[in-house]
Amino acid sequence: MENEVEVYKAGCKITCGENLAAVEDALYVISGKWKLKIIIVLQEMGNIRFNELQRLIPGISARVLSNELKDLELNGFVKRVVHAEMTPVVVEYISTDYSRTLKNVIMSLSDWGKNHKKNIREDVFEK
Repeated sequence: MENEVEVYKAGCKITCGENLAAVEDALYVISGKWKLKIIIVLQEMGNIRFNELQRLIPGISARVLSNELKDLELNGFVKRVVHAEMTPVVVEYISTDYSRTLKNVIMSLSDWGKNHKKNIREDVFEK
């Protein structure tokens, strides 16, 4: 019986370690103050130009937005489309199909955030 418990604990440690590593990988790609906000706006708005994107995300500087978009493009979440045939040249950003695989995660985080805020407010007003 004691041996079975040790085997179970060892299996749990492996599973736990794999889950921690997977979450760490996911957070590495989408963490930070701005990345999820950018992804959400792109998913909601479709094709969007840089300045419009910056206006829709309060507080983000042009430099930070540019760097975040480059990171998101490298990781396959954003596609940069250059319309060279237009004068002046127009650059748009589009969320990719891969980016849309985060939709359920984003919706779950949104729901959790709404519930959390509600719980905090209820706790504050009860005291």
